[in-house]
Amino acid sequence: MLLALIKKQLRIDGSEEDDLLTFYIDEAKETLKGKGIPEVKDSNTYNLAIMLLVMKRYENEGVEKGINDSLQTLILDLKAGALVEKNKSGGSE
Repeated sequence: MLLALIKKQLRIDGSEEDDLLTFYIDEAKETLKGKGIPEVKDSNTYNLAIMLLVMKRYENEGVEKGINDSLQTLILDLKAGALVEKNKSGGSE
């Protein structure tokens, strides 16, 4: 589903770019994990962060400041949510 949403956003028809976009999706998940954000199933915020990272990679030319600002905001929101969940569980991972 995420691949379909990204293709729709980027206005990509067909499946020629699917392998590349899937690679970018996996890389985006690794990027977020490296920033302390675990994969969050069924989270629109998490999925939007993935989409923005993929768009940034795919479009490759200096991404507009607005996308970078949006992505930074989403990363902070996801980190805050992960911290709240960690505190609820007594601080254990």
